[in-house]
Amino acid sequence: MRGSETVPDLSVQMPGYDRKALTPGIVHIGLGNFHRAHMAVYLDDLFRLGLAHDWAIIGAGVRPADAAMRDALLAQNCLSTVIELDPQGRSCRRIGAMIDFLPVEPGNASLIAAMSRPEIRIVSLTVTEGGYFIDPASGAFDPAAPAIVADAANPGAPGTAFGAIVAALKARRAGGIAPFTVMCCDNLPGNGDVTRNAVVGLAHLSDPDLSAWIDATVAFPNAMVDRITPATGPRERAMAAAFGLDDPVPVTCEPFRQWVIEDHFPAGRPPLERVGVTFSREVHAYEMMKIRILNGGHAIIAYPAGLMDLEFVHEAMADPLIAGFLDRVETEEVVPYVPPVPETVIAGYYEVIRQRFSNPEVADTTRRLCLDGSNRQPKFIIPSLRDALAAGGSVEGLALVSALWCRYCAGVTDSGAVIAANDPDWDRLTALAQQARDQPDLWLAQKAIYGEIGEDARFRAAFARHLTRLWAEGTRAVLSAYLAR
Repeated sequence: MRGSETVPDLSVQMPGYDRKALTPGIVHIGLGNFHRAHMAVYLDDLFRLGLAHDWAIIGAGVRPADAAMRDALLAQNCLSTVIELDPQGRSCRRIGAMIDFLPVEPGNASLIAAMSRPEIRIVSLTVTEGGYFIDPASGAFDPAAPAIVADAANPGAPGTAFGAIVAALKARRAGGIAPFTVMCCDNLPGNGDVTRNAVVGLAHLSDPDLSAWIDATVAFPNAMVDRITPATGPRERAMAAAFGLDDPVPVTCEPFRQWVIEDHFPAGRPPLERVGVTFSREVHAYEMMKIRILNGGHAIIAYPAGLMDLEFVHEAMADPLIAGFLDRVETEEVVPYVPPVPETVIAGYYEVIRQRFSNPEVADTTRRLCLDGSNRQPKFIIPSLRDALAAGGSVEGLALVSALWCRYCAGVTDSGAVIAANDPDWDRLTALAQQARDQPDLWLAQKAIYGEIGEDARFRAAFARHLTRLWAEGTRAVLSAYLAR
């Protein structure tokens, strides 16, 4: 019952509002699982209250792979199946916040035309943490990235989301239409600022005057987003089928969700505070807490679990060594350096994170958490390490996290099982990790990852000691020794 808007099973919650009466106010680029379990759910909640029906979503994608998602969603009237994985029982709902999905095409003409329409007041994005063309060495926008160079040379038919945004803003300016707000929903520190840098930086390469206008007039609010959404596979499709739904792209997610946004929307916004979104001037505080405790916590448990051949995150949390390792690193080397957050007890926040990691229904994989360490380590682990070093605190646990990542990148688990490529830079990382077995300092010489802390004598000594023991004794023995000290 793929495209039906009738209730296929009494246990499936349907939108409950007239989707034909919705009109678009948002173009969203990147219709992956996270967006459909997060932003789209908040808007669906709002529409169910009878509010903001002029803020429906038009979906879009800029990669050839997005065409398959478009085909799947159009076949079911742009409805998304979202299954919440509560240990007390699963619940299923059909999300109706999206009303169209634009063609995925070279040059992105349909996307540019849609974003140029006056009724579109927000353009939002989930294009992954690694999709913002950031130079890893400087942390700034990289104007030399090949896709950016190509868009700068052909701004009328761009290939990237940012090129399409620039082209649409240019069209709106020429037509006397106020600019839309650009709202990043990716898990990045200062995600609005990062998005601004990409859009303004790309525009500058072909039209400095347009770039200056964008910088002066377009809003890029920062936001913190949070919800665990595993990848979709046979297990998730079987769950949808159990609810009577034939959906090739269902989304599963934990019950928890959080969204904190700067209230900077000159063109207007839906009243999302009515459905639990927090609007705050202190997004950076929420964001730092989440990135260091949750995303950093993912790395703390994922690499030892991967080396110990544990497939699922809840299995890792059920292992006393890994759970103990997480508790000790978080409480001694992460949480002490997280600044205060409005109306939040940080120790209590960590306890919620720990419960979320332990949810067996989510069945999130440790491999997913190990993915793209070269991009995630500098954002999620290195800042805590830098603060601990500056304060003269312990870095034994964080040094062990880095050593575990290095050992994982060598490409085999403790049992000898081969680890399939799990980073965009996997081949280089694997070769380097194998060299670092005998020369640990080679790993820390990666300036794009470690910067100046790779030269810190205390960190280097701890890292080398842990890496040597991981190769000689294995992960379990090293975790046991760390917890016994």
